[in-house]
Amino acid sequence: MRGLVLNYVNMPRFLKKPMWRVWHNWILSRDKGDVALRFMNYGYAPLDGDGTTIELADHDESERFGAQLYHFAASHTDISGKDVLEVGCGRGGGASYLARYHNPKTYVGVDLSEKGIQFCNSHYRTPNLRFVRGAAESLPFEDEQFDALVNVESSRAYNDIEGFFAEAYRVLRPGGAFLLTDMRLRDDVEALDEQVKAAGFRVDAYYNITENVVRSLDIDDERRRHLMRRKIPKPVIKMFGEFAGVRGSGRYASFASGAMQYVSYLLTKPEAA
Repeated sequence: MRGLVLNYVNMPRFLKKPMWRVWHNWILSRDKGDVALRFMNYGYAPLDGDGTTIELADHDESERFGAQLYHFAASHTDISGKDVLEVGCGRGGGASYLARYHNPKTYVGVDLSEKGIQFCNSHYRTPNLRFVRGAAESLPFEDEQFDALVNVESSRAYNDIEGFFAEAYRVLRPGGAFLLTDMRLRDDVEALDEQVKAAGFRVDAYYNITENVVRSLDIDDERRRHLMRRKIPKPVIKMFGEFAGVRGSGRYASFASGAMQYVSYLLTKPEAA
């Protein structure tokens, strides 16, 4: 089961999307009116101090490290007053955080899961925020509609990564920012660099935050385990621990050893000639 979770993205295309849909719909079904998980990422923490980087309202504190990852990803540029698109918005926690704390003019979250979009639209009521269903490789928007595009811990699972990068380039306005933050096997990071450049983007900033993700998982370990005990049936709790990256899991070990790298980019669509 550990191998299934860790190697999910290497499955054939005809299996990957159906399995992704079943998995995420099952996670949504575990809420039953008690929503305790709005972020589905591994989090970010500085390597020293108490692990905090941002001020949060009390009601956002429980998922601090997921919010800090979004803050780090979006802080490579100023999105205030901008039209922002997030592809792969998941449960919408990151979209809600950025819409409320970073003050974009508009923020649109897109996800493949219809049930996920229904969840987001029913749980978030921020005026500048909305959610629509769509595929990363075929975005339901006109050309040059957004000033910035956010993609956090999602692209690795896409069937056609080159298709997604082409779509990101298409929907961004000239000078627009592509804020890409995700994990890759150590040997695949160079290929990712080549893919974004081949799509036409300029790499303006690059950060390797693998150690920050490991520190986040260390600090946040007990909360993650507590949520698993509350929400996850015992027969599958070990499998979910792999997904959650708790200490002792294969996912945690891959980050701690450096076999899996977590990287964050500021990519820019060049201004028109």
